[in-house]
Amino acid sequence: MKRIFFVIASTVILTAGTVALTAGTPAAPAQQKPAGQQSTGQTPHHHPPVSSKGTPQSSRSSAPTPSSSPTPTGTFSDLSDKSSSGDFYDGFSKKITYDRMIPPYGLEVTFDKTVHIIFPAGISYIDLGSTNIIAGKATGSENVLRVKAAVRDFKTETNFSVITEDGSFYTFNVKYAKEPEKLSIEMKDFMHDGDVENRPNNAMEVYLTELGNENPRMVWMTNKLIYNADQRLIKHIGSKMFGIQFALKGIYVHQNFLYLHLEISNRTNVPFEIDFIRMKIVDKQVEKRTAIQETVIYPKRAFNNVTEVRGKSSERVVFTIDKITIPDDKELVVELFEKNGGRNQRFVITNADLNRARVIDELKIK
Repeated sequence: MKRIFFVIASTVILTAGTVALTAGTPAAPAQQKPAGQQSTGQTPHHHPPVSSKGTPQSSRSSAPTPSSSPTPTGTFSDLSDKSSSGDFYDGFSKKITYDRMIPPYGLEVTFDKTVHIIFPAGISYIDLGSTNIIAGKATGSENVLRVKAAVRDFKTETNFSVITEDGSFYTFNVKYAKEPEKLSIEMKDFMHDGDVENRPNNAMEVYLTELGNENPRMVWMTNKLIYNADQRLIKHIGSKMFGIQFALKGIYVHQNFLYLHLEISNRTNVPFEIDFIRMKIVDKQVEKRTAIQETVIYPKRAFNNVTEVRGKSSERVVFTIDKITIPDDKELVVELFEKNGGRNQRFVITNADLNRARVIDELKIK
């Protein structure tokens, strides 16, 4: 009797444990075997669960969709480390050929010495490649550039560029040297001397704001042509006092500019030091207690702009000014002032004189 009660109790306990383990899980329907089929002892094959629509659901997670953008093969730093060949530009680009390049000059600089470069015309633009060098126009000069190192023994090569008033462009590659080979350099090209057929690589094609649409080279050559011709077309305009003669030799016109050819003669033994030459448009007759109206004319260029006329000698200068016409009741006054002296000169140009300016043929300039 006790044995029968123990067997019944064990069966109840096992049945309760099975129910506890399978709680909350729907029971799978028991598969009935056909009559007469025996168990093979193999593991039953499990089919994937089927959704409500009848589509099998995969138990594995779906593979990630490949990105539409291509995987980069290198970073920007990888490209920047490579030597430039002109092939790393976005979009279409044309490679610059060597015949389009302006060859730079090689220059050595140091910290304890200054390199001076003399250009054939005034300097109007300077750009430095880095802070390892410093440069600037020499005090009291317009065409002399001084360059030196700002940092001792800098390792990286740098550069700088210069544009002069005649439209020339110069570029230099600079490196540090304890003892530079050249300290004073003259950039004037004696071989071509302005001739078109012998022009150097730094061809004068840079246009400057102050000259507008005029080619700086053409303006420079026009001044040179007038100066070398040395013709006296006007004989009635000038001033002569204190042994100094200040005369207007000619008025020329080309494109949008007027060219005034002036001559200063010193008949004394005392040198005449020029302070400045001023041009202004004023009224012909000014009544007393009337405000004076005048317009100052600033020259665009000055060819052979001398600062002193020695005793018993003469000098000439050609000024380039904007093309102007003045009313009949006004006149153009040109004044010459002596530095630390009183031998000042003055003459007047009328509108009729300006209208008789000689036209310069462009073919003769070339």
